[in-house]
Amino acid sequence: MIFPNQNVPRWIIFLIDTLIVCISLFAAYMLRFEFTIPSAEVGPLIFAFPIYMIIRILSFILGKTYAGIIRFTGTQDSMRVLKVLAIGSIIMACFNPLKYYLWDGRFFLPYTIIILDFIISAALLISFRIAVKMLYIELKNPRSERESVIIYGAGEAGVITKRTLDRDAGINYNVIAFIDDDQKKRGKRLEGKPIYQANELGRLLEKQPVSKLIISIQRPDASNKRRVIETALQHQTRVLNVPAADSWINGELSFKQIKDVRIEDLLGRNVIKLDDGKVDNQLTGKTILVSGAAGSIGSGLVRQIANYHPKKIIALDQAESPIYELEIEINRMFPEVSLEVVIGDIRRFERMKNLFLKLKPEVVYHAAAYKHVPLMELNPSEAVLTNVLGTKTLVDLSIENGVETFVLISTDKAVNPTNVMGTTKRVAEIYAQSNNAGSKTKFITTRFGNVLGSNGSVIPLFKRQIEAGGPVTVTDPEVTRYFMTIPEACQLVLEAGALGAGGEIFVFDMGESVKIIDLATQMIKLSGLEIGKDIDIKFTGMRPGEKLYEELLNSEENTLQTHHPQIKIAKIRPYDLEEVTLAISGLIKLFEEQNNDKLVQKLKEIVPEFKSKNSEFSKFDA
Repeated sequence: MIFPNQNVPRWIIFLIDTLIVCISLFAAYMLRFEFTIPSAEVGPLIFAFPIYMIIRILSFILGKTYAGIIRFTGTQDSMRVLKVLAIGSIIMACFNPLKYYLWDGRFFLPYTIIILDFIISAALLISFRIAVKMLYIELKNPRSERESVIIYGAGEAGVITKRTLDRDAGINYNVIAFIDDDQKKRGKRLEGKPIYQANELGRLLEKQPVSKLIISIQRPDASNKRRVIETALQHQTRVLNVPAADSWINGELSFKQIKDVRIEDLLGRNVIKLDDGKVDNQLTGKTILVSGAAGSIGSGLVRQIANYHPKKIIALDQAESPIYELEIEINRMFPEVSLEVVIGDIRRFERMKNLFLKLKPEVVYHAAAYKHVPLMELNPSEAVLTNVLGTKTLVDLSIENGVETFVLISTDKAVNPTNVMGTTKRVAEIYAQSNNAGSKTKFITTRFGNVLGSNGSVIPLFKRQIEAGGPVTVTDPEVTRYFMTIPEACQLVLEAGALGAGGEIFVFDMGESVKIIDLATQMIKLSGLEIGKDIDIKFTGMRPGEKLYEELLNSEENTLQTHHPQIKIAKIRPYDLEEVTLAISGLIKLFEEQNNDKLVQKLKEIVPEFKSKNSEFSKFDA
């Protein structure tokens, strides 16, 4: 074997380095005197040579240039060689004035020789190491057998990614090109590899099969990123993603940190820049209550609120295990934040009253709710009890205890609702908004679509189905939904709380709706599977209460623009608080009868636009 499994003994590397510097000194003299060394210089060279070698050998020993594993040479090894050579050359340069003035009036070595020797020695020593490394890689895994890789991002992160592949996984991957959104970089080379425009990816993949595309832009344009990923998936190219730089270990990227791209990366949009100053004024030094704190949105809110230095965060939920895990996480990540975990049910008035009296929240984010459409269609009384009575309890106690701001987290399913869940959330909206006018508490509502990766959402379901080998179940080929990420949803909620004057329903620009069949298809492709060959998609039919598409506004609502182009305010018709309170009290009393028909009929009376879809309650629609 040319490269045995055991490392080459250090003394062999040491001897080779010593031979190289000998050759370098001779080469420096040849270049300095145009390949003919004058006889007058031979004597001084013979005198200087032993001292030169002693300096170089001692510097090699002290600097341990021979200690590295040559076939894994990296930047640090090259820097060590340069440092050791530079120190030796400086010492030799310092000998010149000493010998000239204190001895025989001649230099130890001419300065030009010292400079040339340093340059030649550095070039040969580093080239030797790189040559051994490249030869090892080529013999261990020939270039023709390596997987071809294209890196998306011809910037600093792209360079770091390529060097990481060379260092950690060079024996498996061969970077053939970079692609980038910047047209100015097209036609140039980076790390010896050509740079193409991102829109040329399809042509590159048709020309040469590529195993992997690695996304290595820290803040790419979301639409460009989506197009690149879709192009790669169309050519059966696996897509990987480099994590954010702040997650690199000790500031250095490891190949193991480069993971498969997530569906959230494909559906996500450009980062929303919100007014941190207003949010900071809203939360700093305040006692903040988050209901439903163990859920996806609630826990996301707690994490983001912790960044704004609140006086205290009250995390309220009845799910003990998830709230316990959140407590551990917050205490670890934000040890300076005071976190009060409360196990409680928002439907229990006395428990909630005790919480408000003892902990005195100043700002409330109400995220606790039942949200599963088919389950609530089968259990309307529980939907009313939690989504209506629970909200009413927190609204009433907020007014009674002088809470400054109450933010209700609602849903696009409350718009022209076709199911019990969406209707109960609409009733909650109406009650909160109706209490705004006569109260010192500002009541604000945020309304948005499906949250990517939240508990019980379609994406975790598809992931489990794909891992199980399928089939992936979709209700209808035409069904569409709006999506946003958990951080985006939480940012919107915080912004609304800081921006709102009270009484508003904030509507978020959700972008384009997504076909669920397209979502399932993309997730299957991201998993490296082929539809019809490795896994199937099965259509199951619409479930009770579901509709083909969601809306953010109903026909009677218009919008007002805010300072942010992606956030609007829905203009809603006013409701009489006394009438609303009377109607809701009657609705809640019906819980005791456990008569689903009567409950749903009352809901349709309060929210006339509620028209049931795919449900037994359609019989009550006029």
